[in-house]
Amino acid sequence: MKKLILFTLVLVAALGFITVKYFKSLTTSGVHAGNIMRTIPDSAVAVFEFSNDKGFYEIFTDNTLLGSLIGEKQLSQLDTVRKVLFSNPALQRFFDASNIFISLHPSAIGGPGLLLTAAAAKDFDVNTFDDLAKQKQTGMLITSFTIDEKKGFTVYFTALKKRFYLVNTDENIFSASFSKDLVVKAALYKNDKENDTFKPLPDQQNLNSLANLYINYEELTPLFDKLFRTKNHDLFKSFRLLPATAGLNLNYKTDALMFNGYTNIRRDKPASYLNLFATQAPVENNLKEIFPSTTSYSMSMAVSDPAKFLSDLITFHEKAGLKTERDTAFARVKKETGIDLRSELKQALSNEFAVVTTRYRERFAIITIKDGAKLRPAMVNISTMVNDDMGQFNYNKLPYFLLGDAFNSFRRPYFRIMDNYLVLANSVKELDSFADSYLNRKFINKTEQYSHFDNLTGERSNVTFFINFRNSRMILQNDLKENVWEAYKSNELSPENFYGASYQLTATDNNFYTNFCMLRNAADSTNLSSTVKNVP
Repeated sequence: MKKLILFTLVLVAALGFITVKYFKSLTTSGVHAGNIMRTIPDSAVAVFEFSNDKGFYEIFTDNTLLGSLIGEKQLSQLDTVRKVLFSNPALQRFFDASNIFISLHPSAIGGPGLLLTAAAAKDFDVNTFDDLAKQKQTGMLITSFTIDEKKGFTVYFTALKKRFYLVNTDENIFSASFSKDLVVKAALYKNDKENDTFKPLPDQQNLNSLANLYINYEELTPLFDKLFRTKNHDLFKSFRLLPATAGLNLNYKTDALMFNGYTNIRRDKPASYLNLFATQAPVENNLKEIFPSTTSYSMSMAVSDPAKFLSDLITFHEKAGLKTERDTAFARVKKETGIDLRSELKQALSNEFAVVTTRYRERFAIITIKDGAKLRPAMVNISTMVNDDMGQFNYNKLPYFLLGDAFNSFRRPYFRIMDNYLVLANSVKELDSFADSYLNRKFINKTEQYSHFDNLTGERSNVTFFINFRNSRMILQNDLKENVWEAYKSNELSPENFYGASYQLTATDNNFYTNFCMLRNAADSTNLSSTVKNVP
């Protein structure tokens, strides 16, 4: 699915809606969901699950979000598979009661690969495909193959002039894809049943769910590496390093994609920076109110106990082998200026801090402090002042050692204190740009569409990623691989029709309650209603 390319959660959401609409002949079977999910290769970034419910399909019959996320070519291909293959009388009744799982995998050709996994009815005989191959004028040519003693089939759709592959990976469990490599991978996959990557949601969480989304954070980086020119791209980076999986429920809304559920941290893996926020209490998010109107994307962090966070960060750095480098840096500051910088920050730090990137690639760190006037002398003493308002740190990596990974790009930043905000940037020009936005109240929250979007997000959280698609366009054009960008920009039904998206982590029981929201633009200029409604 070459055109699903903005960022991974956008991709996953798109896949879910496509499948809901076009594979509604394939629904729940007697095979337990956990057994089906164990056959999905652990390279999966995410898995979308849904079951057959008449009300569910009625809800989405006229929903144009589907068309806004994926092009007509992809819709047509999936619809052909549904109508020609799985709606064939020889197969239809065997898949009427099957859960469908759609997993997203990195692909060697640059875009993500889609794998469909479903269980057939207990009385299904795999040789039914051989019988189907003998039928005439079905619109497809079916040939068989074997992988690791598992029987598979190639289905050539004459209308598409394209091959679709499926293989019986386990007892009456089938994996299928337009990607032969992905089907082969599924056939050869050996699951470690002691350590399942994805586990079905608990019954209580799943009780009233329309559909479910499972995410493996650690597999996001391999996918991003296939999409972006550089492996060090900072987009969603802290989330990609989180050793965790998520299980989320779909919430229906006509103009937005919304999922919520839980992110469960894996304790058998080394901790990441975001682990530090799981032990805090949720905090009301106010810092976003001063983000510039040009904000492309941001990561906001909030802590209920700043002193505990700073203490936990010290321990985290020591486990990472950074103690000597860190202590040497602070000792030098103390020797040359008399300033105990860690003590100063501990006294000054309030509850929120963020890193914001604008459409012009300006990057700011914004840190809330209790009293800007009290912190100013310490900042002046460790810096070379450019003028009365701003100066440049004389020492390297201090923001990283003081506040952690999110501030790694600010090596020897310039600073400015504005009211009770400490603002950092890598150039005077960037600081001046922020000052202009701040003093003239040119904030993104002043726009009507942002207000609508913000109303869909949680008021309290500990970590929030936000992206504005329009402001991010030039950054994505420069950073995505050429073939990926070309596919993206040529897709008239792309996620550019959406205003923005957010991903929120809110601490609970040393894990995270999780919200994902993606809002469509207020004015839909794509005229997709009739297109979507006319697709059966």
